[in-house]
Amino acid sequence: MKYIVLVFILAIELFGSVIKSPVVTVNNDETEVTIKIDKIDVGMSGFIVHKISQNRTTILKNAIVASYDKDTQVAKLMLSEYTELTNGALPSGKWHVEVGDYVVLAFGYTRGLLIAPNEDIYYRVTKSTKLQWVHPDIFATILSFNGHPTPLREDFTKMSETTSVGLVFIFLEEFVYTADARSFKILAVSEAKLPQGSTNLPFYTRVPEIDANWWGEGSSELESYEPYYYELLVNANPENNKLREKFEAFKTKE
Repeated sequence: MKYIVLVFILAIELFGSVIKSPVVTVNNDETEVTIKIDKIDVGMSGFIVHKISQNRTTILKNAIVASYDKDTQVAKLMLSEYTELTNGALPSGKWHVEVGDYVVLAFGYTRGLLIAPNEDIYYRVTKSTKLQWVHPDIFATILSFNGHPTPLREDFTKMSETTSVGLVFIFLEEFVYTADARSFKILAVSEAKLPQGSTNLPFYTRVPEIDANWWGEGSSELESYEPYYYELLVNANPENNKLREKFEAFKTKE
């Protein structure tokens, strides 16, 4: 058990620091920028910070690392609209992303949400690290507000926006998958040989019932834990052949 916990702690510690890097190039429609950096993981998310004046800055865009060339040390980031600070009562600026702006990545990586099948696994995993854990009850409340007893990718994004959670951890078959909360790209996989026993659906939470919409995606009750979360991860990580093989092997066992 000590070995398992140690492996998990080391994996968590890889994501402890915010990364800042200046923008090197910007494409014409401001949907893509590049940065030059020693090392970066594809899938890490963050935002673009633009300098307005000597002492003032603003956030312009969300950013996700789309690719990284180890030889040139150039990372390509895809940009999207940043809406977390939107306020209809205030005027919006007409600033544009420029070379010299800087990217902030791994913001919120000190805060995590663990999706676990039961209370015992939840507490044994969360007690093994000093990460600031956001309790799944908060996520269950967000799901209830959205009417989704079955969590959708968009629900994880909403949770990240409202709680500043940067990482999602999902326990599946004695492994913990660490994913960026926005991109859902897998950043690390840690062995956690914990007996599962019982399973709570859609995950361990003390919230007795999650409200449901009358219709639409996510409105039905989740029927099985592992297949659903495997599929969420596979859909977000289509290039991960090892994950797909594990998913196929699991379906064969059922």
